[in-house]
Amino acid sequence: MKTREFLRHVLGFLLFLTFITASFTSGYFIVRLFHFLSSDYLRYMVATIISILILGILGFIIHFFTKDKQRRLYFEIIDALRKIAKGDFNVYLDIRTNGRNEFIELIDHFNHMARELKQMEEMRQEFISNVSHEIQSPLTSITGFAKALQNNELPMEERNHYLSIIETESKRLSKLSDNLLKLTSLESEHHPFERKSYRLDQQIRRIILACEPNWIEKEIEMDVSLEKVVIMADEDLMSQVWINLIHNSIKFTPSKGRISVQLKESNDQAIIKISDTGMGISNKDLVHIFERFYKADQARQRSKGGSGLGLSIVKKVIEMHDGGIIVESAEGEGTTFTVSLPI
Repeated sequence: MKTREFLRHVLGFLLFLTFITASFTSGYFIVRLFHFLSSDYLRYMVATIISILILGILGFIIHFFTKDKQRRLYFEIIDALRKIAKGDFNVYLDIRTNGRNEFIELIDHFNHMARELKQMEEMRQEFISNVSHEIQSPLTSITGFAKALQNNELPMEERNHYLSIIETESKRLSKLSDNLLKLTSLESEHHPFERKSYRLDQQIRRIILACEPNWIEKEIEMDVSLEKVVIMADEDLMSQVWINLIHNSIKFTPSKGRISVQLKESNDQAIIKISDTGMGISNKDLVHIFERFYKADQARQRSKGGSGLGLSIVKKVIEMHDGGIIVESAEGEGTTFTVSLPI
């Protein structure tokens, strides 16, 4: 880049010298037409004056056209900025200039900024739409069943069933609110993040045991193989990762299925694999699995109470620890999540 700029300055200097030479050469030949000037000194002075006039006229012409072009660029940029200020991000400056100069770089950066702002606005609108949808669904259920409970002739068994649904939907709203706040906090720069040394195998084992009532109820076979691994990480944040991944495996694994949890150390990395024999995920859905509010199967997810935020939180926490997560799955063949963390 510096070499290109240096060559551009050299070329500009050479063009300037050529421009001056051409002007004074023109002045010299014009003076030769004036035969009445007999004095060499007088011819020299007249030639100099004419050359300067030619230089000034040509400079003014070049400046006039260049200034007009710069003014047009200036007004187009101002007009585009006004549109962006009003929330219209569908702007694109398509101004052609010769070579690579400051204006081209300015235009490129402006178009890049407009694209980024447009993408952020689309994400914001999608986020608001998803939140509204997720909140509206349980609120509709709560309102409907609360209204049904006003019927004094409702049998006690049916009344208790409606109350149970209202309680479930209220918990779902509470969990959605907690996850939204957690994800917002993680994406900010102010979330507490304290690394400390601890046994990762002990943490995962505690979470598996805490989930024991859930997998015993479904008669799921748990295959657990955990090597002794010590890592430097935020223990509270990492617990959210294992809780989400293990709960998802239990949730989507059918009765008498199988879940495998493995932990080993390899090349200064802690490798954790969580596999299940659940319903699996299609290739179409795999690419979106970590997006906020994305649900591979809307009907089944809603029946299981998911909000589509759990895996977004998982990915964010792992990225904060400079780790990685990949998912392998096929419909009807189960799913495997592989997490790698630096030790």
